[in-house]
Formats: sequence, structure tokens, C-alpha cells
Amino acid sequence: MAIRLRIQNACPIPRRDSYPAVSPLTANACRTRFNPPAKMLQPRLRSVCTTCRSLLSSLRPRSYATAAVEQPLAAPSLAASTQFSPGSGPMRKQTGFQLKTYKPRTPGVRHLRRPINDHLWKGGPYRKLTFAKVGHGKGGRNNSGRVVMRHRGGGHRRRIRTVDYVRSAPGKHLVERIEYDPNRSAHLALVENLRTKEKSYIIAAEGMRAGDTVESYRSGIPKELLKSMGGVLDPGMLAAKTAFRGNCLPMHMVPLGTQIYNVGSTPNKGAVFCRSAGTYATVIAKDDSGKKVKDVTVRLQSGEIRKVAADACATIGVASNPHWQFRQLGKAGRSRWLNIRPTVRGLAMNACDHPHGGGRGKSKGNVQPVSIWGTPAKGGYKTRRKRNPNKYLVQDRPRNQGKRRAAK
Repeated sequence: MAIRLRIQNACPIPRRDSYPAVSPLTANACRTRFNPPAKMLQPRLRSVCTTCRSLLSSLRPRSYATAAVEQPLAAPSLAASTQFSPGSGPMRKQTGFQLKTYKPRTPGVRHLRRPINDHLWKGGPYRKLTFAKVGHGKGGRNNSGRVVMRHRGGGHRRRIRTVDYVRSAPGKHLVERIEYDPNRSAHLALVENLRTKEKSYIIAAEGMRAGDTVESYRSGIPKELLKSMGGVLDPGMLAAKTAFRGNCLPMHMVPLGTQIYNVGSTPNKGAVFCRSAGTYATVIAKDDSGKKVKDVTVRLQSGEIRKVAADACATIGVASNPHWQFRQLGKAGRSRWLNIRPTVRGLAMNACDHPHGGGRGKSKGNVQPVSIWGTPAKGGYKTRRKRNPNKYLVQDRPRNQGKRRAAK
């Protein structure tokens, strides 16, 4: 138990008339002997030198010390800290986290906000799994040189990390480190196969740290695991032994209600959904045709409900770096470092550059809001095909149809 001593009435200041008679020579010695620096934090009590303290010792009342007992915080149990909880994913509107701020020595860092990620690797990437990003693709051009993505260009030089989205290699993998990747919002984990010593990059889960062990079960259930269950394939016991943070499972092995990321759509291929920072999907149903699962229904964060193949891949957990969306760049130059060029309003352009351009003053020519190519920008203009709908879509995400979303 932590005990803190609180001193009450430690050194009361006596009245002026109760001071004993002190000679002027002794008083001058007291003033010259105690001369604290100007910048030192002044105490609350009046300072008295050693000579005056001996004279005033008989006038001070006796002081007592009282013990204030503080209850220590209860330590979390080991099972609660190691076991993954499906409902512990971060929410979009959560509060209570901290962002790294800086003293405003320059205007560019006054509004700079960054997530706190002290666990990231301080060095460079694993060189063998990277290649340089060069060519006019950095400027948003395609293979013929035409601009297909506006507002791209410049930026710091980068190296593309080769990420393993399939995760078909069986066996245990050791997480060596968690790295920052300038090409995506989520963090990467450098893992090493304990049997073949082969290294690869995967999308790190939130809470994954160096020294953890992850495993992929896409190629089948190991014989050791099946033997530990008594040779009987029990779905509940199988989920208790495999559904841990960072493990890659086929969709039919994931328990209902589990939060997953890096979700695939077809068998024998990589992940296509929930790969950005802080994203996850939830398994809500399984379509059983007899003893075999035909497909699995998942709910994405956008509200869309869709079906995926039973043998598609999924990783248990939530994608890392969930507070990435709350960052603030602080200045325009930091956007240019990130290969982002300025965005100009159509109203500020000339008539030859945008349908809203030209005219005197702020006038868009009495036309409806459209894009630079003339496509209507508001009013719920539909561009989806009707004759060949998406057969895997169960429920579409909620759309605003050009109107503001009502606050809940």
C-alpha cells in the first residue's frame, strides 16, 4: 500500500510582536546569508536562516504528521490482457486518446497534431521487400502519359513495400518489428517464418507488437492442432485455439460477431476490403448448405452488407493506427511532401477550364453543380448499372442523395 505523508501546520509564522529581540548585526547577517536566486521557485513559507530558526524553535507549536492511505489500482488479469475481445475495436467518435502536439516555435507546428506511436521501428525498411517508386506515375499519369488522377505530383521519394495480402504460407510467424509505411495509413509488421526463415510484410493489427506470434490457417488445420482437440473437429474449440489477433483464417472458421480486417472476396486470392487504418468488418451470418458453409455475410464500416466466399481470407482484429484520421498536417507544405498538389475550386477558374468558371464576380453561370467533366455533383445522380446488379450485395450502404445527413 502506497503511503503518503501529509504535513499539517508544519511551520506556522508567528506574529511580529512575538519575535524575540535580535540585534541589528544578527539581522544583517540573516539577510546576507539567505539570498535565493531570482528564478528559483519561491516556497510558500517565509524563509528563515539557521540563527533565527534556533531562536524561534521554542515558539513553534508541535507539528504532527498524518498518513493518507491511497488504494492502489487493481492490476488487470493476465487472461483479460492476452485474450482478444471481438467488441473492443475503436469507434469513429471515441474520445479520451492523446495526440502529439508541439510548442509553436514556428507557425507550421502550431496546429500540427500526430498520433502517438512510440512502438514503431526507428530505422529503415527491409530492403529486399521494397522497390523504388519512379516514373510519371507519381504525377497521376497512366502508361500513355495522360492525367488520370488529379492533384498528384512532387513529394518526397518513396520505396514501395511488397505486402503479403494472401498469407498462404502455413506455420508460425514471429513479428520482428512494427514499421511506418509512407504509402498507406496503416502500419506494417515484418514477420519471419520460424521454419523457413523467410521474411514478409503484413498489415499490422491494432495492439500487435514485436515478439508476437501469428499464424495462417488458409492451407488447412495442422495435425498438431487437430491432435490436441482429440482428433475431433469441434468448431467452438477450434475458434478458441485459432481466433487470435493477427491470425489469418478462412471465412468459414471465423466465429460470428468477430471483428476482422484484410477481408478477401474470392478464394485463393488476397484481401480487398478493410485494409486502411482503423477499419474492420463484422461477421454477422453464415450460409450453411448441409455441413459445409457456402458463403459468409459481413458488415463493412460503411454500413454495406455483402457476401464473401467461405474460403476467402480474413485477419482477426482491427487494422492498426486507428487514430490516423484525427491527424492535422499543420501547414500546406506538409501536403506537398505527401505528393498532394493544391485543389482549385471550379468557381475560381476560367470558363475554358471548368463549367463553373468565368463571369464577373462569384457566379457559376446559373448552372447546377457539376464536376469538371460535366457530371452532376449533387442531387443523387445515379451511375450504377441496373441490368447487371452486384449479386454479392445484400444491403447497400446508406446514401444521402445529395442532402446533409441528419444528426442522430
